[in-house]
Amino acid sequence: MLNKNRRITFPVIVSAPSGTGKTSICRFCAKKLKGLKYSVSVTTRPKRKGEANRRDYYFVTEDEFKLWIEQKKFIEWTSFHGFYYGTLKEKFESMLENGYDVVADLDINGGKNMMKRYPEGVFIYLLPPSMGELKRRLLKRGTDPLSVISQRLSKVFEEVRYAKGYTYIVVNKTFQTTVESIMLIIEAERLKTSRFETYLNHLKEEEWRE
Repeated sequence: MLNKNRRITFPVIVSAPSGTGKTSICRFCAKKLKGLKYSVSVTTRPKRKGEANRRDYYFVTEDEFKLWIEQKKFIEWTSFHGFYYGTLKEKFESMLENGYDVVADLDINGGKNMMKRYPEGVFIYLLPPSMGELKRRLLKRGTDPLSVISQRLSKVFEEVRYAKGYTYIVVNKTFQTTVESIMLIIEAERLKTSRFETYLNHLKEEEWRE
């Protein structure tokens, strides 16, 4: 879909190990960068303290989620630590069609699925500065028991191997530097010639002179 700047809009998919802060980073980028919308995911996991339905996630029951799978309402979905997560097709594509770039924070499986569906998308993988720092962040967050934290950490090395399939790698040393890096990436991607291909192919001389 062409936006008002006559370029094709695109999805920005951000993946990272749990505890890297990808959700907060994506939300902040969408708030600060004009023309960028954040994609709110659907989940069956319990609501955490301070979270709100439709703002942080669409919280649904497992039966509802499975029904929506059957109805093909998701662009992608996955199961993680016993809970389901997914991206609603209609809402995601509606934002793109209305001239917005769309940022979403997804796990590795979600990222791989979106690569197949949106090969023109921008895929960013956030690396923690170190395993020690990642563990510290997970403990500080205080949302998971130690058993779950151990499971998350044990999967980090497996996840990071897939990072080479992403367009960009950003080391999340600080919130501010990571946000700045991602916004610079998006701004640069918006200037790619390929984003203007449809407009250039249909450009008429009389329009150019106006």
